[in-house]
Amino acid sequence: MAQYSVAVAGATGYAGGEALRILAAHPNMQVTCVTGHSSVGHQLGEYLPHIPSLASLEIQDTTPDVLNGHDIIILALPHGASGALAAKLDSSSIVVDLGADHRLEEQEMWDTYYGGPYVDSWTYGLPEMIAGNDQGRLSKQRDLLHGVNRIAGPGCNVTAVTLAFQPAIAHQLVDEHDVVADLAVAYSGAGKNLKRMNLLAAEAFNSATPYSVGGTHRHIPEMLQNLTHAAGRTSAQWHEISIGFTPMLVPMSRGILATVSAHLSDAALRMSDATIRSFWEELYDHETFVQLLPAGVMPATQNIVGSNCAHLQIAIDRNSQRLYTFAAIDNLNRGTAGQAIQSLNIALGLNEITGLTTIGVAP
Repeated sequence: MAQYSVAVAGATGYAGGEALRILAAHPNMQVTCVTGHSSVGHQLGEYLPHIPSLASLEIQDTTPDVLNGHDIIILALPHGASGALAAKLDSSSIVVDLGADHRLEEQEMWDTYYGGPYVDSWTYGLPEMIAGNDQGRLSKQRDLLHGVNRIAGPGCNVTAVTLAFQPAIAHQLVDEHDVVADLAVAYSGAGKNLKRMNLLAAEAFNSATPYSVGGTHRHIPEMLQNLTHAAGRTSAQWHEISIGFTPMLVPMSRGILATVSAHLSDAALRMSDATIRSFWEELYDHETFVQLLPAGVMPATQNIVGSNCAHLQIAIDRNSQRLYTFAAIDNLNRGTAGQAIQSLNIALGLNEITGLTTIGVAP
């Protein structure tokens, strides 16, 4: 059995910790290096006691010298931190960036929503995403991941919206300028930061609050990029689709519940509900980690926590002439570390489900 050494940078953050939790049980991976910043010199077990097999690893400084020499390097760093570091990493290593630095294909997108130095995009790590659309003949991102050594992990909100809504765009079922996405997002999606107003328990319990509203959230260009590919266009045409995105922090530690809707196209209005549903059935029929639930059964975040699954549903409101799609994912697993390791498995030629689970934790 092939064995690969793995270094994880940003090991004590939520994304890095989730990657380590999955890697610790992966039969082909051996974590041999973890790095951090303020935690340097401490043992990993002080920060991640739920992963006892890795508890004795000493947290080292996040430098190229420390990270190089490993078969796989996973970067779980804040946006803007991965680009310069990645340029100094071994070209022979497989590098997976869980941050935003290498996701966007157009510099205009980066300049508008992030700012700072732009670095080239890497192969996008969402295997079930529609990568090409040639007059209805769809190809998936999975085909582009084989053998690559640089992978950009998607954003968690982006993952939910893309999986829920890409069939609607690919098959011209909706008005592309009327897409609305409202997401209930767990607090771990905001990162491991201490902020009094909304990231302390006393402030967060029994409360829900929107954030990054009015078209300011940094995941918007990534959503548009993915939906543009589903439409069969290049990322340079990202302005041809618009999305109104409102994330809301809700009092749960993990999970995203996305509601994405748009006005039905004239062609879709003439279709039956079953015909519209068939586009989701066809796209995800053989996907292990994307499950279209039986008609009428709504996704719930508790059913996917701890798993790499996305649970989807669609509904059609004939009175308002709108299509509604719903997605529930674990923002740290399916939305970040899980699908990164799924993509890594594909790049290495392993079975893509290795080390991952479809089983959630409920209640």
